[in-house]
Amino acid sequence: MSDAAPATHAPDRHHAGPEDRVLPYTRVVAYVIIPFLVAAAFLLLVLPGGTEQHFAWTIAPPMTAMLLGSAYAGGIWFFAQVAVQRRWHRVRHGFPAVLVFATLLAIATILHWDRFHFGHVSFITWATLYACTPVLILIAIILNLREDDGMPEGDDIEIAAPWRYVLALVGAAASVTGLVLFISPSLLIGAWAWDVTPLTARVVGAVLTLPGLVNVWMLWDDRWSAFRHVFQAQLASLACILIAIVVRIGDFQWQRPSAWLFVGGIVLSAVVYVVFYASLERARRGNVRR
Repeated sequence: MSDAAPATHAPDRHHAGPEDRVLPYTRVVAYVIIPFLVAAAFLLLVLPGGTEQHFAWTIAPPMTAMLLGSAYAGGIWFFAQVAVQRRWHRVRHGFPAVLVFATLLAIATILHWDRFHFGHVSFITWATLYACTPVLILIAIILNLREDDGMPEGDDIEIAAPWRYVLALVGAAASVTGLVLFISPSLLIGAWAWDVTPLTARVVGAVLTLPGLVNVWMLWDDRWSAFRHVFQAQLASLACILIAIVVRIGDFQWQRPSAWLFVGGIVLSAVVYVVFYASLERARRGNVRR
């Protein structure tokens, strides 16, 4: 595949119409969510075997806890960017993915209410967070909806079509698998890469929807500036998942083909994402120097 081509658009954005701002409400939401993500990521990535004592519900085996923690690690980077970036289009494509992820976890909580640690501070935090987050994120999407005029930044580059199609396909495969796990966990419980229950299968499914719901927007938006910071968050998540695979390798049921498919898919995705990110950054730096 070729590197991204330099953008051929005019060097300056036009100033009529939308201002492409991250509105104050959206920044506040980011600042509110980040501390919860930090706490959850620490508990699930550093203390994955202690969820019975420290988390909203008991997660076994720890591989599931670390997978969820990896999503939160990416979320920390994403919402940090929401808090500091000036332009809405730089972070907008992460919001639909967050909305679906948070909504699915809210539904999973309701469906498996009896599995949670009632009265524990972590449960109260979890329940409050997933009751509120989908609404807060939806409001942010609606308020910012008209902020992006679709124009590239002055030093922007276009994402080449082959990259966009490949990444959309990779994301679609992950999302379809995730939705099947969420909607019909019984279909894959006995065949998944590690042991899961109906609740943990749905949680894994929710995590797997994230890349597809980001990458699909590449089919309509070829601006690297619109994906650069969101892909940094995805790379952070992938790095944590790779660490989880190494640390919790014993949790995998290697007699199941899905264990090899999952690990192979994560490794392949990480390689593709790194090559993609590096090639786009190299092209961006070259475009800036011109």
